[in-house]
Amino acid sequence: MLDIQKIRADFPILSEKVNGKPLIYFDNGATSQKPQVVIDAEAKYYQEINANIHRGVHTLSQLATDAYEISRVKLQHHINAKFSHEVLFTSGTTHGINLVANGFASILKSGDEILVSSLEHHSNIVPWQMLCEKTGAVLKVIPINEEGELIISEYESLLSEKTKIVTVNHISNALGVINPVKEMIAKAHAVGAAVLIDGAQAVPHLKPDVQDLDCDFYAFSGHKMCGPTGTGILFGKEEWLNKLPPYQGGGEMIKEVTFEKTTYADLPHKFEAGTPNIAGGIVLGTAVDYLNNIGFGNIQLQEKKLLEHATKRLLEIEGLRIYGNGKNKASVVSFNIDGIHPYDIGSIIDKLGIAVRTGHHCAQPIMNFFCIPGTIRASFSFYNTKEEIDEMVEAVKKAKNMLS
Repeated sequence: MLDIQKIRADFPILSEKVNGKPLIYFDNGATSQKPQVVIDAEAKYYQEINANIHRGVHTLSQLATDAYEISRVKLQHHINAKFSHEVLFTSGTTHGINLVANGFASILKSGDEILVSSLEHHSNIVPWQMLCEKTGAVLKVIPINEEGELIISEYESLLSEKTKIVTVNHISNALGVINPVKEMIAKAHAVGAAVLIDGAQAVPHLKPDVQDLDCDFYAFSGHKMCGPTGTGILFGKEEWLNKLPPYQGGGEMIKEVTFEKTTYADLPHKFEAGTPNIAGGIVLGTAVDYLNNIGFGNIQLQEKKLLEHATKRLLEIEGLRIYGNGKNKASVVSFNIDGIHPYDIGSIIDKLGIAVRTGHHCAQPIMNFFCIPGTIRASFSFYNTKEEIDEMVEAVKKAKNMLS
């Protein structure tokens, strides 16, 4: 059992007040809060070893390089990648997806097909639409049912020898539904298609095993898993990363440059042009250590309790509907109250110190499916409590009474 109060003491912001009320932070799907050890690690880098990496023979450069590459190996082990050079540092999930989509421009031809799901964040839709415009490939969409689950029989019927890549999120940011990605990957591979998994919403809740999943690419952000903003990881199988061209040109990603010809560096540097977010990359390793010390089994147990409690309590409110009621869910509750705009609820409970997300959550196709403008999304982390949920429920009731 986790000592939640002890864990909460690790997060300085959780003792803050907002609008004169103790902060209740239920916007973890947008970004998680940071423990003191992560904040301290960021400051330590700039105070003690700030230097550019991979390029200097002086001591600080070597220390910074070592710390950066140690973090890469931590991330390799965390996701169970076969090689550390399959782990690319990025600025976040969006960067990783765009890197892959850009690379596939050299592979796809007119008439080839890309499959995305109806559950995707805009970051996993728009890059593929841009790719289709560039190559003449066709975007196909895997539909969902009323529970917010992907219809796997429809997915199977969309797969064909024309399918070149399938890209789907591990967990829906808007609904919290956990997709059967391992099954989907196997089905895609059966027709010769590559698979990219958007793991942005999964990594705060579970440890992805990329070898067990057998995905070709897995992208995620650091800031949703207690790490700094502007950090992320793209895992790519060695064979695929060798096949794709560089995403950006510049320093670090080259082996030799002349005005006649440039040759590219080996993995992972081929995809890491320019000076990276060195501090962020190092501190992302610190965040991973912190989460692993707590234990993802413990995290999942705590968050399961929070999800069950929130679902039960919210459904006590007359006229409240929860969207995304699949059998497998992460700790996200997306809901509306009949006749009331989600923004109005969110604004009122913010005055009571409660932070939730309102709107379409960069997932407009989901909202279009349910014929709604958006939802109120409460997304929970392991440092949240049932008591906070009870306070949110009372605040929502108060807001409902004010707006009815």
